[in-house]
Amino acid sequence: MSARLRALAGRGAVHVAFAFIAMGGWAFFANRLHPMPRPIVAAGVQGTISALLALYLKTMIDALSRRFHGVSKLVLPPVIACLGSSAVLVTIHAASGTPEILKTIALPLAVSTSYAALYNYAISRGDQA
Repeated sequence: MSARLRALAGRGAVHVAFAFIAMGGWAFFANRLHPMPRPIVAAGVQGTISALLALYLKTMIDALSRRFHGVSKLVLPPVIACLGSSAVLVTIHAASGTPEILKTIALPLAVSTSYAALYNYAISRGDQA
């Protein structure tokens, strides 16, 4: 990876913007069959939630991984992060009237949980990213 690309990839703002665009776009797609402005609202809500989750997920895993030892250290931080993310996603989408909540949150939840598990594994091994 070139130094310029590595510097860009290391910026928090890039991760936040990517999360907003990618997951907001997914939410629009998941709700596209419903009348406007529902797909746009779902996209804005999911994009904002994903941006905030991208911003805080690393911090959450860092804090949780220090609280556990052994196998628990590998399993519990990503599970707790997944449950917390699920609760936030379902609650906010229900409150905002997103018609296809499960379709809307499936991809963002899978991505954030995968990230949490991989990042937690990396720091548990001492290969902090």
